Amino acid sequence: MKKTYLALPLFIVFLLSLFLFSCGQQDKAQVDTSKLEQQFTELSRKVDELSKKVDALTQGPVAAPATEAADKKMKAGFIYVGPVGDYGWSHAHDLGRKFVEKKFPWLETVYVEAVPEADSSRMIDRLVQEQKCDVVFTTSFGYMEDTVAAGTRYPDKLFMHCSGFKRSANVGTYFGDLYQMYYLNGIMAGALSKTSKIGYVGAFPIPEVVRHIDAFALGVKVSNPAAKINVKWIYAWYGPDKAKEAAEALIAEGCDALAFTEDTPAVVEVGQRHTEKGNPVYTFSHYSAMQNYGVDSVVSGQLMDWSGIYAKIFEDIKNKTWTNEDVWWLAKEKAAILGGNETDPVNPKFIPALKEAMVETAEFGKISAYDLVMKRYDQMKQGVDVFEPFTGPISDNQGKEMIRPGPRPPKRIF
Repeated sequence: MKKTYLALPLFIVFLLSLFLFSCGQQDKAQVDTSKLEQQFTELSRKVDELSKKVDALTQGPVAAPATEAADKKMKAGFIYVGPVGDYGWSHAHDLGRKFVEKKFPWLETVYVEAVPEADSSRMIDRLVQEQKCDVVFTTSFGYMEDTVAAGTRYPDKLFMHCSGFKRSANVGTYFGDLYQMYYLNGIMAGALSKTSKIGYVGAFPIPEVVRHIDAFALGVKVSNPAAKINVKWIYAWYGPDKAKEAAEALIAEGCDALAFTEDTPAVVEVGQRHTEKGNPVYTFSHYSAMQNYGVDSVVSGQLMDWSGIYAKIFEDIKNKTWTNEDVWWLAKEKAAILGGNETDPVNPKFIPALKEAMVETAEFGKISAYDLVMKRYDQMKQGVDVFEPFTGPISDNQGKEMIRPGPRPPKRIF
């Protein structure tokens, strides 16, 4: 293009030179002046046309960058702590990623899976430097420090950390929390348990998991005040062998209802195997639909829909309204959903037993465990100001008051 721009002005100069040369020759021959004026007019017209063409060509490259900038896609990278697979935490996040990539034509996404928390810094660098990502989502609590550090290294990029609490100018936090669903699961576990011994397989003793165990225990207390919760930590987000071993140990200790935080259906499969042998073990699936892994064992569970929260974050970034303020979605925002599959809040096999189990409440009087669960679920969908499981006074297992009287959403206390 540069050669074209130079050639056209030179061509105009060349035409003018011919004209002047022609004038010189015609003066010497004493030609008619009217004919000379006619030639001059024709050459002037051609010069004007060529000048307009030059102006049009020289304006083209100036306008092009603005068009390219408008059409440029936003690129986002996701880091998962476990394999994507077809269940669990990382699978649920990846469904959200696929949703927004399909929804927004201006968005391109990439992801890396099964990234150890100790390796998150290197993966962030790869997404920024090699993949040229504009935004990076780090989806495990243990990625928090590396995410904050990356925000300092790359001040022109945005970072969103899931489940953490540290933020900076270009580092935000977000979470879809399931503690409400764990509370409802707890009501069902307490109502169905015959031994009043209930187990929980926990990944790591971090605020998120402790919050879920506490909510689960509060639910159990509603329907079975005498029940005890036994927790076994496996120190792994994705550890099916460890989860199976912990579940077997809890069952051996007399637990007949199990909930868990671990990225596989291992606990559900253990419960199903014992149930098939005539020793019923009630299980509650975690984070995605796992009922098909334990059709006779899974009572309910918690499902997380990340599509809405991811759509909001990307829209905010696109519209330049993004802030680093914590994004926290619950049942009201349709992020947290009750159920072991996408269609049934409660496995139909267990509804009759839950309807027979009666619970005494201050608000509803005597009510079946099933009806109580469904009423509380409806209230949760209306918001924490209608019903909040962490409403004080609440004491720990040593009798120390941990939450003063009144509703206190756990986001503010953990």
